[in-house]
Amino acid sequence: MDEPSLRYSLIVFDWDGTLSDSAAIIVRALRAACADLGLPVPSEADARYVIGLGLHDSLRHVAPTLHVDDYPKLSGRYRAHYMDRDAAIPLFGGVPEMLESLRRRGHSLGVATGKSRRGLDEALAVAGIADRFVATRCADEGQPKPHPDMLLHLLELTGVAPGSALMIGDTTHDLQLAANAGVDAVGVTYGAHPHDALSGEPHRAIVHSIDELSAWLRTNG
Repeated sequence: MDEPSLRYSLIVFDWDGTLSDSAAIIVRALRAACADLGLPVPSEADARYVIGLGLHDSLRHVAPTLHVDDYPKLSGRYRAHYMDRDAAIPLFGGVPEMLESLRRRGHSLGVATGKSRRGLDEALAVAGIADRFVATRCADEGQPKPHPDMLLHLLELTGVAPGSALMIGDTTHDLQLAANAGVDAVGVTYGAHPHDALSGEPHRAIVHSIDELSAWLRTNG
């Protein structure tokens, strides 16, 4: 029997909060960095909101009173707190198996992330899943989310049309990125942004676990 044709030849994942269980660690690192510099400590909700954005957009949101010249101080303290835990950040359970199943089915897989290139390469090496992805794009290589640059670059690299690609992410920035690039999107609620926020953006589905995501992709991917 012939295999069913693929709806999406390219599936692009966000990293933090979508494949990697890092949202809580990012929030703690951002809040601790602000405290180190004597800045007002952002609420957990405000810190979660910026996950997935580029560095300057994130710092402008969590520390609106900080002069741009002092951003390197804040980003340095954030990195120090984050790197204390970075090597221990796990993938969500079931992620390697899901990615391998998708790849064997014939999907090309990519990553579009707010992480730096160095940060993503290190994370992929620690997780041991770099070979699952045909192309990746990071915030320091072009325009950050929700600008369509990341997805447009991945589409160009893979030769895939927007209508044959899917973006999966845990933030409104991911879903807006997809919409801006003319790509379908699936939101996941187990990361940074809640269901109510995600449901207000264009999406094909909102799912609540890796198992539910895997099942949706088997049926609709």
